[in-house]
Amino acid sequence: MAKLIKLNTNEDKSGKLSVFEKVFEDDIKRVFFIHDLKGNEDRGGHRHKESTHALICQSGSCKVSVNDGQKIQTFLLDKPELCLIIAPDEWREMSDFSENAILLCISNRHYDADDYIFEPY
Repeated sequence: MAKLIKLNTNEDKSGKLSVFEKVFEDDIKRVFFIHDLKGNEDRGGHRHKESTHALICQSGSCKVSVNDGQKIQTFLLDKPELCLIIAPDEWREMSDFSENAILLCISNRHYDADDYIFEPY
């Protein structure tokens, strides 16, 4: 099932530095982000055959609902040091984006249209 982790974060008088490392067993192959959303549209609505994703809300907040076929969990991403790891076979839907939300997505696979599964559990 998806898991929420707290990234290693260091803070000093100048601010915070959060580090994304040793999160995937594989190399990072793709980084993309969702931003400038129009209205209150949901995103996602799919699962994957092979791609593991890590989601970090860099600015603002959003909710991520994850369904592994047995259980549905909803996570609030509202701090940039929170990172949600989603396994390939888990259905994901992102919703309730705040104004100016930026959702960073990190993947262990390059984009491949054949990797997507659009049938929910």
